Amino acid sequence: MAGLSFEHGTGSSAEANRAFKAQLNKVYGWYTGGFIAFVIVLAVLEQMGLSRQWIGFIFLLATVALYAGIGIMSRTSDAAEYYVAGRRVPAVYNGMATGADWMSAASFIGMAGTLYLTGYGGLAFIMGWTGGYCLVALFLAPYLRKFGQFTIPDFLGERYEGKLPRFIGILAAILCSFTYVVAQIYGVGLITTRLSGLQFEIGIFVGLGGILVCSFLGGMRAVTWTQVAQYIILIIAYMIPVVWLSVKQTGVPVPQAVYGFQLEKVTGLEQKLIDDPKEKEVIAVFKKQADDLGAKLKDVPAALAAERAAAQKKVDELKAANAAVAEIQAAEKALAAVPANEAAAKDAWTKAKAAAEGRAKPLAGMPRHAQQFAGNPSGDAAAQKTFDESRRNFLALTFCLMVGTAALPHILMRYYTTPSVKEARQSVTWSLFFIFLLYFTAPALAVLVKYEIFTALVGTPFDRLPDWIAAWNRVDPALLSVSDVNKDGILQLGEMRIGGDIIVLATPAIGGLPYVVSGMVAAGGLAAALSTADGLLLTIANALSHDLYYKMIDPNAPTARRVMISKVLLLVVALMAAYVASQKPADILFLVSAAFSFAAAAFFPALVLGVFWKRASKWGAVLGMIAGLGITFYYMATTQPWLRGIFGVTSPIELWWGILPISAGVFGVPLGFAVIILVSLVSPQPSRRVQELVEHVRYPNVKAAAA
Repeated sequence: MAGLSFEHGTGSSAEANRAFKAQLNKVYGWYTGGFIAFVIVLAVLEQMGLSRQWIGFIFLLATVALYAGIGIMSRTSDAAEYYVAGRRVPAVYNGMATGADWMSAASFIGMAGTLYLTGYGGLAFIMGWTGGYCLVALFLAPYLRKFGQFTIPDFLGERYEGKLPRFIGILAAILCSFTYVVAQIYGVGLITTRLSGLQFEIGIFVGLGGILVCSFLGGMRAVTWTQVAQYIILIIAYMIPVVWLSVKQTGVPVPQAVYGFQLEKVTGLEQKLIDDPKEKEVIAVFKKQADDLGAKLKDVPAALAAERAAAQKKVDELKAANAAVAEIQAAEKALAAVPANEAAAKDAWTKAKAAAEGRAKPLAGMPRHAQQFAGNPSGDAAAQKTFDESRRNFLALTFCLMVGTAALPHILMRYYTTPSVKEARQSVTWSLFFIFLLYFTAPALAVLVKYEIFTALVGTPFDRLPDWIAAWNRVDPALLSVSDVNKDGILQLGEMRIGGDIIVLATPAIGGLPYVVSGMVAAGGLAAALSTADGLLLTIANALSHDLYYKMIDPNAPTARRVMISKVLLLVVALMAAYVASQKPADILFLVSAAFSFAAAAFFPALVLGVFWKRASKWGAVLGMIAGLGITFYYMATTQPWLRGIFGVTSPIELWWGILPISAGVFGVPLGFAVIILVSLVSPQPSRRVQELVEHVRYPNVKAAAA
């Protein structure tokens, strides 16, 4: 990247724009070729004996150093460069940067894994996230660019004329962005650990250095050019293993074209596994475990005393018989694992019972891949109820993801960086194209991996299982573990517990590819997580430094001080997010989806009505954002197990119309619209200046007052 200064010159003519774009084309072309050559060299070195650990370290250090180099080259203290990259990013490159900003750990790591585990139900993520960009293009991106502010709270403060709408916007932006960034940093820790072998908690802070050096030094300018580089890495890394699996299984190098044929084969294999007597043995073992745990829960004190006494007796007997040290240590470990008190026993046994019940089902608890919804519309009352709730949740999740996509502050910020409104609209189209490349491939990846596991892994003797299973088990047993439940020495599907977050990262190993490809995929996942984390941390820091400090506390603050405060706040927020992520709070996909519901409920009604209804008033927006976000947060806090534990909620879970907490925004968005409209109709109108500004922004034939 040494030939690119990321400077544009002082002029704003079409010739200068073309020259800048030509320079970008040249440099990123060389960069792409250089990355491919780098991977080929590492592949050759692997064949010559370079260890896997060194390959992982080289990928980790080389990619993080590359991003750091771009960050250093793009350092700036200029406010316009720091906040909106000087408003000079060409549409195609803004589309790539937006694609990388969007391709979070959830998209790169979690989505194909969710499709693997849930089948048809996982398509809600693809439909929602892709459809959301249509809403961005139609309702928000070009109009927000015409308003010309730096951030979403900035827009709310200008459009709704006051510090209170801006302040509510700041709080909402921090809430949804912080929730989202915790998920990204969790993904960074997961990948860094896989690449380097470091402990998960240490891996988080190593990866954090790569995040900070980009956004800390150069703000949006550094983040933009880094994200373009990251998109190139992540899309190459994502496509190669899927194409390889497609060629291996079908001979066709276009996985999207053979997806349907492989799905038919998977459907046949699913029926074979459902009928397999060995799989039924595993199900029976888990059912017995669930029944035994249920019996313990009926009388926790007596069961706990009996379990502790039995464990102690085992230790005493082994010591009396002078058994092997390893046996005694194992027995002592089992004794130490007995719950310390009745409350801990009840909690542990309840979770274990739920896990056993989940695995006491065909296909290790997974639905058939092609099955649309759970239940049966033609079955009994219970089956019909299950079907209706499943379909309702699919539609609710799709809605929340669409509307949330259109309201995420770190995505909408990207459209402030283009030279013109026209390029803002074009960059949405490019964003959709670059995102489509990955999203169109994810369903095929899930099916190809499932076919590979069903045919090549299930039925393998335990002593001949591939190395990648033990490697991932060391990273986190919750992500991947196997146990010979029915003691036949052969792996059944029900004996493997696999988390969705490792499906993509493990795909090269599952397909039998050289380790260098696994390293490349991990580097791609790291690029995805880092690129999104950069944008999210910048959103939070800018909300605090620009919107809170500069716009509300000290309007006379010099530019250098504002930028420095933003950098300090970015560091503080990053460390806080890393600490929360190190606690492994919940799975990546839930955290990300929660951020979408928060963004949808807080911002979408206020942004859309702010653009399209000049009568929308300050108090309508304030109360609408509070109501929408409040009801969404309340529903999540009372129905989601992890949040219930944090807030100490002990009342029984009561789902409204069977809607799961991941889709809580489905209640917040309509309420937000209703409150804004009703309150605006009974409160004072916005000023004439604001109403005229809305008119100018909406109608392109009228010269925009804000241009």
